[in-house]
Amino acid sequence: MAVPPPSSSFVAFPPAAEAGRVFFGKNSTRPRDEVQEVVYFPCAEYEPGAQVECTYITINQAQRTHAVVLSRPAWLWGAEMGANEHGVCIANAAVVAREPGARTEALLGMDLVRLGLERGSTAKVALDTIVSLLEEHGQGGNYSEDRNAYQAFHSAFLIADRVEGWVLETVGKYWAAERITEGFKGLCEHLSITTNIDAEHPELRSYAQEQGWWSEGQEFNFSEVFSLPNKESSPCAGKEFFGNQEGDLMVQTVIDALRDKETGVCVDSETLLTTASMVSVLPQSTASPCVHFFTATPDPARSIFKPFIFVDDVKLVPQAQSPCFGEVDPVKLQPRFESKVDRRHELYKAHEWALTVIDSEEPQSNSL
Repeated sequence: MAVPPPSSSFVAFPPAAEAGRVFFGKNSTRPRDEVQEVVYFPCAEYEPGAQVECTYITINQAQRTHAVVLSRPAWLWGAEMGANEHGVCIANAAVVAREPGARTEALLGMDLVRLGLERGSTAKVALDTIVSLLEEHGQGGNYSEDRNAYQAFHSAFLIADRVEGWVLETVGKYWAAERITEGFKGLCEHLSITTNIDAEHPELRSYAQEQGWWSEGQEFNFSEVFSLPNKESSPCAGKEFFGNQEGDLMVQTVIDALRDKETGVCVDSETLLTTASMVSVLPQSTASPCVHFFTATPDPARSIFKPFIFVDDVKLVPQAQSPCFGEVDPVKLQPRFESKVDRRHELYKAHEWALTVIDSEEPQSNSL
């Protein structure tokens, strides 16, 4: 069974965060050579019957979509993380369970991140959107742009707005969700929801009973029931870092956490790398705007977090967008992923050049 990359996603409400603010953070850990771009899509309205082409399948489009900013692997339609104009933030993590992830092409967990942001005006509406689409279309397909390293996983989501947060964990079409209104909560690469379940698939328990994993009358612990038997769960990355930060959590604290390699929040291994990072500050008062920070470049320890605010007439930043290959993109051609293309955007290339200069310790006269 494929091993999911480490997940480092978390949300902090007061009293863990400073009063009046919610902090949302996410590191995207992916294959080392994968390029992640930052893109903006304005709100839009669509005619009845319109459809939207996701990474692998086409589904019905919503009548109206919200404006979104996304950080995503450049080869796919969805996103690892992002935010919308209403202050909703969503992050995705791959998880393993008793059943393997489906190889049949359906919606990727990352597609569901974008769909939740485009259609959810609050965290709860985004949650309802994701589980509705999950039941209708299912989840499945390769999480990697490499046909020789086929990886299919189940999905977990961290969803938050100014008022509340939700952890949503899925196994196929089945799911459980836990609501958060205070303190710190992080996503893991394993199922973490136990008995504190605030919403669930209507057939979740009957399915577990049919499989022989749970008997009616016993306490229902989602993680124990749906996780691999006898598998030890490692602690969620980041929890230890924030253990002594009660009430003192600020933007720089979150950025420092995402840059921390000793705790495993920031990954830099032979095969995996934190390819992009996001921090969002959500004031609980609607009088203040939400501020979102993205790196759009690998390794937050060596990247700058750049701010984004939803305003009228947002301008795209082409330097952080990867080239478009249209219908000849290897992800669209059948069979998929027969070749690879250079998806590096200008900011990514400049970041590579700067690191080469720094690592060589040789003075250069050129400037970025």
